[in-house]
Amino acid sequence: MAKYRYALPQMQGGIFLSDGGMETTLIFHEGLELPHFASFVLLATEEGRAHLTAYYEKYLAIAQGRGVGFVLDSATWRANPDWAAKLGYGENALKVANQASIALLTELRERWETPSMPCVISGAIGPRGDGYKEGLMGQAEARDYHSVQISAFAESEADMVAAYTLGSVEEAIGISLAAQAHDMPCAISFTVETDGRLVSGRSLRQAVEIVDDETGGAPLYYMVNCAHPTHFEQALEAGEDWLKRLHGVRANASTLSHAELDEAETLDDGDPIDLGRRYQALRRNFPSFRILGGCCGTDHRHVAAVCDACVPTLALSA
Repeated sequence: MAKYRYALPQMQGGIFLSDGGMETTLIFHEGLELPHFASFVLLATEEGRAHLTAYYEKYLAIAQGRGVGFVLDSATWRANPDWAAKLGYGENALKVANQASIALLTELRERWETPSMPCVISGAIGPRGDGYKEGLMGQAEARDYHSVQISAFAESEADMVAAYTLGSVEEAIGISLAAQAHDMPCAISFTVETDGRLVSGRSLRQAVEIVDDETGGAPLYYMVNCAHPTHFEQALEAGEDWLKRLHGVRANASTLSHAELDEAETLDDGDPIDLGRRYQALRRNFPSFRILGGCCGTDHRHVAAVCDACVPTLALSA
């Protein structure tokens, strides 16, 4: 039975960390092979689960040391039907993998959660196609497509679902409607290009407002991920009402564009201290940003730097 599904603690205030760039960490730092950038394949073996457990525990230790909450996102960004088919997973095997990811997080929560560090279990969803390209699905197709993964999470102990690296407003609407149909709290996280806009050219504000208008405000909150703060700072204007719907950031370590990152053969892990300062400035200007983690190129060092820079400020104003 889900512990927080109907009373998510991050909605009550306080600071919540999340992990960093799972796939880039496992590939470049751990030397693991993740076909099609899919980390959920590790759930199939004891060795793979041990790698994932060790990965999460580095971040949980940071949160526990500071007495802040944690959002445990599952290793399922690629665990939707099209990507799973490329990896030889049928419908049943895919459901098993998605639910196994939640079972792993449940075990971690049982070991790590404390009264000062609530741990929310979140089923992570990724785009059907390439997150760096605009999707081609309409709302109804996206709703039906992502219902496969969301229904698996709804039958598990997941407290919520969160869709990351979305460049398509239509896909975001479909995911929001699917989550609503399955009575699952949902977070939507968009990615932007270096000009602060979605790949479609829409502004971040337009994306949030369109999804809210089309779904009756179904998403619990919005986030930004897979872009460096220098890419999306320009899209934020203090005092605008829509920004109250943005509750989190999971930024890239690198200032490179998506196209440049796609072509890079080595990992650009940027400057963790500088990234922490940028998060601190974001939080100072936008107090609703309370869920803080990383994306491509980041690891536990970056999240620790973000925590060092932000938690004192956040703790005073949350």
